[in-house]
Amino acid sequence: MNALTPPPASPPSPYSSALATSNTEPHTLSVLVDNEPGVLARVVGLFAGRGYNIESLTVAEVAHAEHQSRITIVTSGTPEAVEQIRHQLERLVPVHRVTDLTIKGHFVERELAMVKVRGKGENRMEALRLSEAFRGRVVDATTESFTFELTGSPSKIDQFVELMRPVGLVEVSRTGVAAISRGPDGM
Repeated sequence: MNALTPPPASPPSPYSSALATSNTEPHTLSVLVDNEPGVLARVVGLFAGRGYNIESLTVAEVAHAEHQSRITIVTSGTPEAVEQIRHQLERLVPVHRVTDLTIKGHFVERELAMVKVRGKGENRMEALRLSEAFRGRVVDATTESFTFELTGSPSKIDQFVELMRPVGLVEVSRTGVAAISRGPDGM
């Protein structure tokens, strides 16, 4: 008789090991790159290949004459792991500079969100009051809904979205974090 034996234990997944450490913290990375096809895919592939999640990602050309773009990435990991990712990013050919704004010190971060809310009567009035309190702006209105534009820190936008849930939240579109260091120096 053949006894059923359990399959051998598989080695831990590299995808779970990166985030399994208890001292993970959010980091905001600013990456100056050449604005050319495939650069974003290479940067994102570096994160995916090592099992790190990108929580927020924004990209835009910042120096038209030099054909350079700035990628702002928010990720979580141990300080050592994020430092390793930073060094690996620096080795990519189209990357000019990588700065961990979290380590560098004080920085300003903002995000834009559009929040659609459905409501009539008192819910409609409550949505308008809350939007005013958060310095939101109505960018579209119908007799049954509003779309608000809100700019601020990610936590401010999170709070606004949570307050809109019971009022009649329909959907949310967010740009992701844009960040820059404070003071007179660049990245």
